[in-house]
Amino acid sequence: MNKKYEIDTKENREFLDLLRNDLFSFGHGFSSPGGGAYYLGGDGTPWKDRPRETWITCRMAHVYSMGEMLGHNGSRQLVDSALKGLSGELHDSVNGGWYAGINADGSLICGKQCYAHAFVILAACSASLISAKGADELLKEALDVYDRYFWDEDEGLASDTWNTEFTELSDYRGINANMHTVEAFLAASDVLKDEKYRVRAGCIIDRVIKWAGEYNWRIPEHFTKDWKCDPELNRDKPDDPFKPFGATPGHGIEWARLICQYALSAFDGDKEKTGGYTDAAKKLYDRAVTDGWNADGKPGICYTTDWEGKPVIHDRMHWTLAEAINTSAVLYRITASERYANDYAMFLEYLDDKVLDHTNGSWFHQLDLNNDLKETVWPGKSDLYHAVQATLIPYNKRPGLSVAPSLV
Repeated sequence: MNKKYEIDTKENREFLDLLRNDLFSFGHGFSSPGGGAYYLGGDGTPWKDRPRETWITCRMAHVYSMGEMLGHNGSRQLVDSALKGLSGELHDSVNGGWYAGINADGSLICGKQCYAHAFVILAACSASLISAKGADELLKEALDVYDRYFWDEDEGLASDTWNTEFTELSDYRGINANMHTVEAFLAASDVLKDEKYRVRAGCIIDRVIKWAGEYNWRIPEHFTKDWKCDPELNRDKPDDPFKPFGATPGHGIEWARLICQYALSAFDGDKEKTGGYTDAAKKLYDRAVTDGWNADGKPGICYTTDWEGKPVIHDRMHWTLAEAINTSAVLYRITASERYANDYAMFLEYLDDKVLDHTNGSWFHQLDLNNDLKETVWPGKSDLYHAVQATLIPYNKRPGLSVAPSLV
């Protein structure tokens, strides 16, 4: 095995540094005059005929806040631009909160998404760490809006989507938005030193672990307004980018990392208290890798499986690989088990061989089962969030701390 894929080697650190610097340079063209993030094409050219979406704008603010912490030239200006978009064209000054996005012709993408609002919290947390102008005010507003409309204290979970005016709440409840809420709440707790948000993250995690256990450690993603599982949702549209049918191995892997982060931070390394969470994380990771990796005889992690673990959508999404790199590293840090280190090396070798675009930069966002480029769900290279984090989380020596605060 090439040493550049092996965790804790000099060569591996240098490899991740090179990847990260490439990603930071690749994304410079995202900024629009109004501040919202353009969707990036395969060579980093902004696709100005596509919507400027809130969740992508937030991710870029988060990424370049970390870029500023790491000394990447131009990062602060890019953060300021994204915050301009979040305080301007993407912000609803009448009803509060943030639009889903704005179309190329200037018309609004209506509705208020929990998913996007969770990313506003994350972006504001990261931007506040570099004292970006307006970041503290953005964070306060984002948390206030989230508390008012999305957080359900009785359920210990978040609702999903409102209409633009915040007068009609969708009956759909989803785990994807709750997953990014956990990420956002843990970041808010780390930045603000407010344990309320860590407690909330734990409430969500406890529910997800329970549901995953009932489904043989495959996480049900879709629910009714009464939080009853809807396992057949989108069977007729199985490759939906946000609500796919069945289990999503990449989410099982991502949840495993967030569970570890929560437990380590909430219980200060107390093995008696963290042990159950670590066991759950290992079960989620093992199930996802067993179901998804090389499931059809080709390297890569398939996008979705049915409830028996059989692949449904064979495409390989870059974000799934990024999370596999992260979680295998975190589990290695926690357990010292060489099998996680071996997985980490396996994932990085696959990244280098198949997913890195060695010509135009960044990572291919979608490959088919033969690992050829496919652009039906994720054309181009929309943003940098998952890929950049995969160059940082493996060397976060405090895995109970969110990625941006760990750089301070």
